[in-house]
Amino acid sequence: MATFRIWRGDSERGEFRDYTTEVAEGMVVLDAVCKIQAEQANDLAVRWNCKAGRCGSCSAEINGDPKLMCMTRLNSLPLNEPVTVEPMRAFPPIKDLVTDVSWNYQAKKSIKKFNPRPPDAPDGSWRMSQKDVNRVQEFRKCIECFLCQDVCHVLREHRKFEQFAGPRLFVHIAALEMHPLDTENRVKDLKDLHNIGFCNITTCCRVVCPESITITENAIIPLKERVVDEFYDPLRKLVMKIFGS
Repeated sequence: MATFRIWRGDSERGEFRDYTTEVAEGMVVLDAVCKIQAEQANDLAVRWNCKAGRCGSCSAEINGDPKLMCMTRLNSLPLNEPVTVEPMRAFPPIKDLVTDVSWNYQAKKSIKKFNPRPPDAPDGSWRMSQKDVNRVQEFRKCIECFLCQDVCHVLREHRKFEQFAGPRLFVHIAALEMHPLDTENRVKDLKDLHNIGFCNITTCCRVVCPESITITENAIIPLKERVVDEFYDPLRKLVMKIFGS
């Protein structure tokens, strides 16, 4: 038997409630939550789909840590005390464990889309080196669970949703900016619209990523370097002042 302290409520009010249920070897937190929903709390709202760590739907905070419920095994938790399960704190609660993550999709619309160079061959195809392909392939693993957004202090604590894109969208921008075929320039937007300068590279986003994407080192820092090179490099400024842009 194990006790689960689950947050119950809506956008206006809520509280933790304890549920005790039988657990078995191999179970994950989502198994226990679904068991509680079926046997004790039929009105418990929980979002999930694949139960395989591929859809990113079942994001929650388990004992205070942002995680996927379907990928958190019960044998990795101290079951001699209640296991707390609550919705992601960075986003508005809808009901129980379900939050409104629609802001992420709206903010994504502000990012300039993929703009490929003209084809390299008469048949309309392109030529790319494997090294360049490998560089952006990591970013394509994102399942949009938004755990990185949830743990980012700029969004979670300072609530700068209107000014800051957040790590998930910086990964998306990196996948575009570093694509060997893309010709668009998003550097000015990174500085002025998405305010990448707010990120102080604490690496908390990378730590919680279930796909182990190296968000900070491989995506955010290279994007920051592009902004610095474009707008803050003193040598570049001198050259532009002398010769013009």
